[in-house]
Amino acid sequence: MRLGLNLGYLVGAEDPQGQLRLTAHAEALGFEVVWAAEAYGSDSPTVLAWLAGQTRRIAVGSAVMQIPARTPAMTAMTAASLDVLSGGRFRLGLGVSGPQVSEGWHGVRFDKPLARTREYLAVLELALARQTVVHEGTHYPLPLPDGPGKPLKLTIAPVSTRIPTYLAAVGPRNLELAGELTDGWLAVFYAPDFADEQLAAVAAGRAKVGRTLEGFDVVPTFPLVVGADPRACADPVRGYAALYLGGMGSRTQNFYNALAVRMGYGEAAAAVQDLFLDRRQRDAMAAVPYEFIDATSLLGDRDRLTERLQVLAASGVTTCSVVPYGETVEQKLAALTVLADAFDRAAVG
Repeated sequence: MRLGLNLGYLVGAEDPQGQLRLTAHAEALGFEVVWAAEAYGSDSPTVLAWLAGQTRRIAVGSAVMQIPARTPAMTAMTAASLDVLSGGRFRLGLGVSGPQVSEGWHGVRFDKPLARTREYLAVLELALARQTVVHEGTHYPLPLPDGPGKPLKLTIAPVSTRIPTYLAAVGPRNLELAGELTDGWLAVFYAPDFADEQLAAVAAGRAKVGRTLEGFDVVPTFPLVVGADPRACADPVRGYAALYLGGMGSRTQNFYNALAVRMGYGEAAAAVQDLFLDRRQRDAMAAVPYEFIDATSLLGDRDRLTERLQVLAASGVTTCSVVPYGETVEQKLAALTVLADAFDRAAVG
C-alpha cells in the first residue's frame, strides 16, 4: 500500500501556498501521489500543472476531471500535456459528477451516464494511443457524419507508455465499469467491512476483460484527524459527511446517501438528508453516526492510525489517500508527519 494526499478543491477560502506546502511535505515524506478535485470552482488540471512545476517526484492526479465538462478529445489533449510537462507523473481520474452540476453548470444532460462513460473512455483510449480517432457512438460520434470534419490523431506523444486512468465510482454498475475499462478506482466513504461487496463488483468488471484485481489501484480518500480521542477527532468531519449524505444531490438522487444505505446506515442517512434539506445543517451534522465517520476516516493517535492502516491494506486498499484536517497549515503538516510515521510502523508499504 502507498500513501496519497488529496487537496480537494482549491477554493478562495484556502491558501494556495498552504496547499503547495502540504504537497511539498507529502513529497518529502515519501507520499506517492497528490490529487486535486473540481466541481464548479477551480479546475483540477490548472492546479495540477502548478503543483507539477514545483515538485520533482510525487505523481499528480485528477480526482477528478469531470466528464461533462470536456469532450474526450479535450481530456486527451489535457492529459497528454500534463504528462509531458510533469515528466510522466500524471494520473487521469474521471467522474460523471452529478445531475445538478452536469445540467446546472455544464449544460449537459445527465442521461445514460454508464453508456456515456464507456464511449468517453473508448475515445480517450484511441486518442492517447495516438491512433486516428474514428468512433461510431451515440454520445461521441467522431468525426460527425454529416459535416466536413475528418479523422484526426493527437499530435503530441505522452511521456508515459500508458497514462493510468481512474474512475470515481459509487454504485455497483459503475464499479464494474471501472474494473473493466480503467486502471484504478477512486473511492469515497470506503469502509473495510463493506469493501468485499464493492471489490466484487470491480472484480466482475476485470473478469470481463480477462483480468484480476492484481495491479488494479484501489484509491479511497479518508479524512485524517490526529488526536488522543477518536470521538473528538470525528467532530471536524461531521460537516463534510453531512454535506455529502444530505446535500450532494436531490432527495431522490444522491449517490452518497444511497451508498450509506447499502452500508447499513439507512435510517441515519434518511435523517441526515431530511435535516440537511430542511436547512438544519447543525442538526444534520449531529445526526451522522460516529460509527460511520470512524469507519470511513482515519481518526486518533499514531498507534490507532497504525492499526487502521493495517486493516485498510488487508481489505484491498493499494493507495491510501488522505485529506488532513486542522485549523492551520502547520497542524495539517503535523498530521501528515504522524501518518507517515504510522505507515512505517504498520509495515504495509
